[in-house]
Amino acid sequence: MVVTDVNDHVALRDYLRGQMSTQRDQYTHGHHESVLRSHQWRTAQNSAGFLLAHLKPGDDVLDVGCGPGTISADLARLVDPGHVRGIDISSDVIDIARSTHEDLGLANLSFAVDDVYALSSPDASFDVVFAHQVLQHLSDPIAALGEMRRVLRDEGILAVRDADFAAFAWSPTSEYLERWMQLYHQVTRANNAQADAGRHLPGWLRAAGFRSLEVSSSNWTYYSEAERRWWGELWAQRVLHSSFASQALAYGFTTEDELREISRAFEAWADDEDGVFIVVNGEVLARR
Repeated sequence: MVVTDVNDHVALRDYLRGQMSTQRDQYTHGHHESVLRSHQWRTAQNSAGFLLAHLKPGDDVLDVGCGPGTISADLARLVDPGHVRGIDISSDVIDIARSTHEDLGLANLSFAVDDVYALSSPDASFDVVFAHQVLQHLSDPIAALGEMRRVLRDEGILAVRDADFAAFAWSPTSEYLERWMQLYHQVTRANNAQADAGRHLPGWLRAAGFRSLEVSSSNWTYYSEAERRWWGELWAQRVLHSSFASQALAYGFTTEDELREISRAFEAWADDEDGVFIVVNGEVLARR
C-alpha cells in the first residue's frame, strides 16, 4: 500500500492490522527515499568492520536483509572468487540492488528475494552469514537465527550487528528528540520488534544454538557539519514521510503537528555547531 493521505488514520490503522494478520513482521522504517539513502551510505568498512578480518578469498557469504546491496558488493570484492548472495524480503529493494550493481562487473555477486524465516538455500550452503540491522525488526529473531544457523557450514561464522536505540546519545538536549525516541519505541513495540536489539544479540544467539560468541560494539558518530546535515535531514524527512510516520499516526501514538515539531528539532540539531549524535551498535561473531 502506498500511503498518499496520512490524515486518513482509520484506513492506515486497518491496513496495518491487515498486514500484521497476513505477514509475520511489519517493517518499521519502510522504504521511503530517506530510508534507502541511509542504507546506501553503508559500506563493509563502516558497518561490518568486526567481520572483515575473518573473511578470506573463496568464502561463500549470505547477506541477510541486504537492502540496496552496498555492503554486499564490498563483501563480494573481499571474498572473490567466493560468492556473495544478498537477500531481502522486498522485491522492490532487490530490484534496486540489481540495477545499482549490474555494471560493476562483480560476477560473484547475486541478489534474490527470500524469507529469513524460511531460507531457500540448502543446509550448509555458506561459510559466512551476515545480518546487519535486521534482527531488531523481527518478531521472532531466534527463529530467524535458527535458519541462518541451518545454512551455515560446519565452523561457519555468523556475524550480526544491530543498533541499540535506548543507548543512543546526542547533544544538545531536545524535548522533541526525546519524544522521538519514546515514539520510536512505541511503534516498534506495536510491531512486535525490539528497538534495543544490540544488547540482546548474545542471548538470542545462544538461544538459537550458536557457540563461541565474540561480543563487541561500535558507533556511528555524526559531528562534522556535513555529517550533521546528512543525519539531521534524513530523520527530519523520515519522521514526516516514512512508514515510521504513517505507522505512528495509524497506531494513534502521535499527531501530524507533533511529527512536524520533531522534524524541526532534527533540523535545529543539524544547525548547531556543537551538535553530536552517537548511534550505538551491538555486534556478535559466532560459530555454528
